[in-house]
Amino acid sequence: MRQAFVLSGLASFALVACGGADVPADVSSTAEETEQSPETGIPAPVSENETAGPQSGSLEWAIAGDWRGENGTRDGFRHPRETLEFFGLDPDSEIIEIWPGGGWYAEILAPWIHENGGTYVAAHFAADSASANRRRSRAGFEQRFGPGGGFGDVAIRDWGPQSLSLGTPGSADAVLTFRNIHNWMRGGFSEAAFAEFHNVLRPGGLLGVVEHRLPDTREQDPLAGSGYVQEAYVIALAREAGFELVDTSEINANPADSADHPNGVWTLPPSQNGWDEDGFDSAPYQAIGESDRMTLLFRKPMTDGVQPSESED
Repeated sequence: MRQAFVLSGLASFALVACGGADVPADVSSTAEETEQSPETGIPAPVSENETAGPQSGSLEWAIAGDWRGENGTRDGFRHPRETLEFFGLDPDSEIIEIWPGGGWYAEILAPWIHENGGTYVAAHFAADSASANRRRSRAGFEQRFGPGGGFGDVAIRDWGPQSLSLGTPGSADAVLTFRNIHNWMRGGFSEAAFAEFHNVLRPGGLLGVVEHRLPDTREQDPLAGSGYVQEAYVIALAREAGFELVDTSEINANPADSADHPNGVWTLPPSQNGWDEDGFDSAPYQAIGESDRMTLLFRKPMTDGVQPSESED
């Protein structure tokens, strides 16, 4: 019964997307998309004789980096070490992060990948986006992670509904997305997004997903107006694009989140929409903390199932 419900939801979504729904230029998650990292300095070189602290180039080293400033205070909600370890990433490879916003994860991924000889690619908002918020977000990211920023050679590419290509087909080893799928649903291109992830990944390549989770007992809004998405809905989207589900994790679960708030997921920290309104009691939402999130790992199959023909010799 659950599978039928999800497929029915996908069909409904497809109709909305094909119907050319009127989507505002600035999606409702602007506050989260454009969060800016504080200017706290760049990664400092580590002396070969230094023995204290994590080993230089390790994931622990990148997470503990002082260049992260106050962003590290949110690790208790976002669990970056556990999440990235669950994804099973090889830092000596090409890893693409989709819509990194202000760079919360980029501050970890870029130096870690750089120190291990890999390539970090930020598929960011288009530099000439019609949205002023997205243009500001892109400019801020370039200023922080561009040449001279101390994060290595960060490749920044336009990505969005008008420019879906992520690079040469089969060129990437992993694609990561954190809290973005609701935006693509709102924009009517979530299916096209997953199809491009499949296209750019090599056979066996990984797709790591973190997204705000809607309880499976609630009806899925095809436009995800609340910012929450059913886990089964995301799995169905990925499978439709050709991915196989490797594993799920409760690393980023938050049982205190009912996913039913006045301003959707943006009522909760860090966005806190509405907290400045007269008479609004923010205490219950502050107590909840950040949202309940699914954490999913997919893989592009090694083959398409076609077996080579036997030799006639």
